[in-house]
Amino acid sequence: MNDLSEIRREYLRAVTRRQFFRRCGTGLGTMALGSLLNPRLFEAGAVEAGPGDGRGVKPPHFAPRATRVIYLHMAGAPSQLDLFDYKPKLVELDGQRVPKSLIENERFAFIKGVPRLLGTPHRFAPCGQSGQSLSEVLPHLREIADDLCIVRSMRTDEFNHAPAQLFVHTGSARLGRPSLGAWVSYGLGSEASDLPAFVVLVSGKNAPDGGASLWGSGFLPTVHQGVPLRSQGDPVLFLSNPAGWDAGLRRRTLDKLGVLNQIQLGRLGDPEIATRIAQYELAYRMQTSVPELMDLSKEPAAVHEAYGTQPGRPAFSNNCLLARRLIERGVRFIQLYHWGWDSHGDIKENDIRHGMVDRCRETDRAAAALVKDLKERGLLDRTLVIWGGEFGRTPMNEARNKDGWLGRDHHPHAFTIWMAGGGVKAGHSFGATDDLGYHVVENPVHVHDLQATVLHLLGLDHTRLTYRFQGRDFRLTDVHGDVVRPLLG
Repeated sequence: MNDLSEIRREYLRAVTRRQFFRRCGTGLGTMALGSLLNPRLFEAGAVEAGPGDGRGVKPPHFAPRATRVIYLHMAGAPSQLDLFDYKPKLVELDGQRVPKSLIENERFAFIKGVPRLLGTPHRFAPCGQSGQSLSEVLPHLREIADDLCIVRSMRTDEFNHAPAQLFVHTGSARLGRPSLGAWVSYGLGSEASDLPAFVVLVSGKNAPDGGASLWGSGFLPTVHQGVPLRSQGDPVLFLSNPAGWDAGLRRRTLDKLGVLNQIQLGRLGDPEIATRIAQYELAYRMQTSVPELMDLSKEPAAVHEAYGTQPGRPAFSNNCLLARRLIERGVRFIQLYHWGWDSHGDIKENDIRHGMVDRCRETDRAAAALVKDLKERGLLDRTLVIWGGEFGRTPMNEARNKDGWLGRDHHPHAFTIWMAGGGVKAGHSFGATDDLGYHVVENPVHVHDLQATVLHLLGLDHTRLTYRFQGRDFRLTDVHGDVVRPLLG
């Protein structure tokens, strides 16, 4: 392919119909400038056919430790100080004014003035042979402490929910970047012929603050974006045939559309046309596979008891069981979101003694059951399970009102996640914070480091997994990130 043809291909990949409407204000000017520089730039037939549909298995950069990921995101940011990071000194100093030197020049989302330190009201104990310290409000997770790799030294650049969630899942606090699941789909492809490579399951009263951008494909071909599955109604919107249509008519219609789309793909080389062809075909196959997948009633009673599932109702427990079923069917990346962890203490539902404990009851049993179930079925070694929020919580009481509720503000300097399976060390604690849980003092792990490590476990070099867009090579970790090798088993 000559240089001019390559430039044309790159330009049309950058200015697809989706990108045109998303960036219309600058897109028109770009098109005008491009046509002035090269009047033949937009001629039909100027580019070869676009890339394939993005499906099929792609080789990793090196031998992977994991082939699947289940990411359990606790939207709102769980309090690490009440769940995983016990601080006796903080309990001892509970109620005292925080040293001004600690918070000088700090920015908080809601805290005003000089707040008081807040020790946890929950008891901690060492668990399992590994002796990992976990809160009493996570009784089921305590049972699998020896399977967990707990990282207590996470840090991020963002301290508000939507930007921080975007940062964790796309590597940027700005809209428009591909999500982690989309990068994994792009890098490794899909082994599932009748399901998407990247599936999203949402539970809780609200969706996460970052919205659908958290599982979007950004500038990658949209075949790689996450596909949400719903617990009620059609599992996927518009998956069912319209009234009066049968499978035969649907098949004949798709065949005719496929011919027309192939002609257009040959003329324009637009990767979104290839995506459209692939997604039409996938949707046709999903009409059979998805209803069977979503039917949890066929699972044994012992499985429902372990997960605490209630078939037919939207719940985190149901989504955890669905995640295991998706793994068995070859889905590459499953993202679960559960909303409600924003424990400011402004109302009872956000108090760390009440609302946060309710969130633990909703998630603890199922998350632990998922790890146990994968392990019993021989799937955990090749499946990486990740649990965590977008940032941490302050060691000070927010005290936003006078009702006596206990809560913590947003805190980017330190938070905790855990991982299991997929090539990470089991029964391992990594990193540490200071005596008050304010700053990381041992083995800091930045969000970009976590992303680099997840890709590494999947056999992908984060510096090589790139996509050229508008004249620049982009990657999930931008120009940052190091693999945290002490976490590898």
